[in-house]
Amino acid sequence: MISFDNTEIAFKGKSNRDLKRAYWLFKAVGSRSMVRFGKWSTSFAFKLRLPIKGIIKKTIFRQFCGGESISESISASDKLAKRNVKTILDYSIEGKTSDEDFDATVAEIIATITAAKNNPDIPYAVFKTTGICLFSILENANESIDKLSNDEKLKYEQMVQRVDSICKAAFESSVPLFIDAEETWIQETIDRVVTEMTLKYNREKAIVFNTIQMYRHDRLAYFQSVIDHAKQEKYFVGMKIVRGAYMEKERERAEEHGYASPIQKDKASSDKDFNAALDLAMNNLDTVSICAGSHNEKSALILTELMEKNSIDKNDPRIYFAQLLGMSDHISFNLANANYNVAKYVPYGLVKEVMPYLIRRAEENTSVAGQTSRELSLIVKERKRRKSKA
Repeated sequence: MISFDNTEIAFKGKSNRDLKRAYWLFKAVGSRSMVRFGKWSTSFAFKLRLPIKGIIKKTIFRQFCGGESISESISASDKLAKRNVKTILDYSIEGKTSDEDFDATVAEIIATITAAKNNPDIPYAVFKTTGICLFSILENANESIDKLSNDEKLKYEQMVQRVDSICKAAFESSVPLFIDAEETWIQETIDRVVTEMTLKYNREKAIVFNTIQMYRHDRLAYFQSVIDHAKQEKYFVGMKIVRGAYMEKERERAEEHGYASPIQKDKASSDKDFNAALDLAMNNLDTVSICAGSHNEKSALILTELMEKNSIDKNDPRIYFAQLLGMSDHISFNLANANYNVAKYVPYGLVKEVMPYLIRRAEENTSVAGQTSRELSLIVKERKRRKSKA
């Protein structure tokens, strides 16, 4: 049985200085007041054009991002590859609103696919639909495309064409592509488009992957329905399985608008459905390929046990584990050391433009019970181990 307690393996690639920096970063991220202050102060500093880029790049950016470009991020990828961990290049620019910016983002995503095409250390590409379309279009189309105005329908079709051009590039390069999950009030639109793309590009193998957030109480049933549809229509399913990233926002909106919350009643229910989704996938590997995107040790362990139970090779290409760069190294590197398929999400982009992503990640960390304290305890454990060996 694999153990995630080996901090020597987890932090082998980190210097003492790296660990010290990570310790203070997670200390800061663990404080809601510090995160709120950081969000306000960085925005204020950028507006005043204060020279804070260097500070950010040497601290939080260095911990959680690969670089400002694909070429910078490749060096981070090479370091991970030396320890049997793959890379998912994640162009993490948020908040763009113009067609010119959307088209530029499409070109950048396709560039990540091109980078992955001839690089065995980059097994997947990824993008968010909100990076290439106005949020309002996705929201207004969520219930029905028929409700859109003529101008909105044009914007919607432009979005579909952008998604299709990315999926076509992935198909032609044979690079599996994750389409990230987002808020429930735009997810129906995303699911609709992903289904269209899977019918088109997943006839021979899983190229286009949807994402299911298991903190939603309806996603296990949705996953089953997708598998049933795929078997009926004879295509392959690619699914990234995560717990989710918008829980507090979802609950607040449901209360504000007076509808039943789409979120599970408690964490135990989310965990139960996440693990059930893994089991469902293992029982349908003739149709399904998955990436288990989780920072939860128990779920990672359960997936290894399911693989063993079903006599599935550790490096079966239909099964990947994934974590974010700079987090849960005890899971990533111990799994990789045991020869499982593991990848790190490696966000990249210009420092100023990646800040909304970094702030969002910081806010998520404060809302996930135990996330930051666990990271801190592991860092402390490794620093003590190194001192005892000195």
